Amino acid sequence: MTSGQTLPITSEYDIITARQAARELARQIGFNTVDQVRIATAVSELTRNVILYAGSGKVDIEAVAEGERQGIVITVSDRGPGIADIEQALRDGYSTSNGLGAGLSGAKRLMDTFDIESRAGRGTTIRIGKWKHWK
Repeated sequence: MTSGQTLPITSEYDIITARQAARELARQIGFNTVDQVRIATAVSELTRNVILYAGSGKVDIEAVAEGERQGIVITVSDRGPGIADIEQALRDGYSTSNGLGAGLSGAKRLMDTFDIESRAGRGTTIRIGKWKHWK
């Protein structure tokens, strides 16, 4: 099993590569198909934002364990202009690119954890996580 990897985000093609890598690691960990799609979709949304707003960045995808729990943590970061108002950016329907405004808020809803740090002129780092739920 691949425990983690870092991928550059410099083009729309890299969005697909990151999505596939996250989904594959989720599959290896044992996430069900629905959660694999949720994880891949969240990665797509966040890496698309990197291309739209910063031009380039990176995504770190890693398997994590906490006691008996297994999960996946994805960190998407860039050195773009940053997000001036994080609270507003997380509202459904808010967009500065004439999109649907579902990127950040959608990724937050799809995952178990969502942390964002952004500084004007320095960039944005978003860390999302999903735990494998036992049934």
